[in-house]
Amino acid sequence: MTQTQNNQTRPFELGFYNFVDGGTNSLTGTKKDPAEVMKNMLEVIELADQVGLDVFGIGEHHRVEYLASAPEVILGAAAARTKNIRLSTAVTVLSSDDPVRVFQRFATVDLISNGRAEIMAGRGSFIESFPLFGYNLNDYDGLFDEKLRLLSQLNESTNITWSGKYRAPLNNLGVYPRPVQENFRYG
Repeated sequence: MTQTQNNQTRPFELGFYNFVDGGTNSLTGTKKDPAEVMKNMLEVIELADQVGLDVFGIGEHHRVEYLASAPEVILGAAAARTKNIRLSTAVTVLSSDDPVRVFQRFATVDLISNGRAEIMAGRGSFIESFPLFGYNLNDYDGLFDEKLRLLSQLNESTNITWSGKYRAPLNNLGVYPRPVQENFRYG
């Protein structure tokens, strides 16, 4: 069951997920114009909101054929253009990102959207972000486990004390901004 903005309960939710394909136009064989792709993507999200879809997700990729290496930026732009649709990632590659920065970026999108941001934290289906950000692929499982635990703690408390293997410790530090939502939904 899913809860809507006006507190109606529905048995399921409908939405779209997109990786913002910036590769080749399948009809013409020409390279897509990245600015045009992004403009069209924002229009699609705006239309999805207007027709009453529940959620729109942007998947994080660090590959030549995709334009969504920073999905929170796209979601922030979409937040300013929409009113009701929840804005999510189709994955935030948490294993190769800093949970504090992920939380802060999503809290900012949440403030812009008035409580409609959602984090889908995952490992990612591709591994290109690991060498790009200096992580060892042999630490694949440990990185995700540790960073998910820190993200969960950030979601529950403003001041954080943290110590782990892959990230510098935090000693009773406040993490800001805080989102509109009391706790983020994330999977």
